[in-house]
Order: sequence, then structure tokens, then C-alpha cells
Amino acid sequence: MDQRRCATVRFSIPFCDVDALQVVWHGNYFKYFDAARDRLFRDAGIDLYRTVENTGLVFPITRTQTKHIRPLHFRDEVDCKAVLVEAECRLVLDFELRLADTGTLCAKARIEQAAVRVADGTLELRLPESIRRALGCACHDGE
Repeated sequence: MDQRRCATVRFSIPFCDVDALQVVWHGNYFKYFDAARDRLFRDAGIDLYRTVENTGLVFPITRTQTKHIRPLHFRDEVDCKAVLVEAECRLVLDFELRLADTGTLCAKARIEQAAVRVADGTLELRLPESIRRALGCACHDGE
């Protein structure tokens, strides 16, 4: 059984996210991934904005990789799942976008974030202990 922390959000594709070909524009996928990542962090009690205030660290995205498998369309009901892969030196999350009714896999992604000091832009080589502790093993699927 997989003990990595995860979270799933369900939503319907809005009209404003589709392009002239009536499919979701590829850039909007990151918005969906961010909603699932935010749910995972909130479930762990982490508010990255408050973390900036408390630690002086920001967590910019340093790498993304996305595989588009099946296009998403207006009004598709979708589940976006975020799975924490690493939370020691950086944040690494895997994502899956699936049609809610059939479970059909539509896209997969991996996104990495680093910890950077706001004051001078230096890279931290380890995440703060408070974040590593909060991201201990658990899994929550739901809306």
C-alpha cells in the first residue's frame, strides 16, 4: 500500500479554459495541478504564504514535466490527484488528471519546487523542519 501523502480535487472544466479547438489549453493544466497541490498542503496544515512570513522562504517551481494523454473538454468532470514524492531537499509532486466518471487517465505531471531565501535569493539545500514534519505520510481523497 502506498503511504505517500496525497490529495484529490474534483472540478468541472469551465468554458474559459478551452481553446478554439474546444479542448483545454495546455497552460491551464498547471492551474489544475496547483489546486490539488494546495489541497495537499492545506490538509497538512501548511500555508505557503504564511511560511514566507515565518521563515523568509519562497518555493518557486524549478522544473515541470507533463504528458498529455487524452484531451479535456468543456464540462468534463475531472479528478486531479497530487502525490508527494519528496519533501527533504525540495518539494516534488506527481499529478494525475482523470475523468471522474470513467477514471480515464488524461494527463500526468511531475513538478519540483525549491526553497529560496527571499532576502538574497539563495537556494536552501534542505526544507524547513516544520514543513518536512507536516508532510509526514497520510492520504486524503475527496472534494
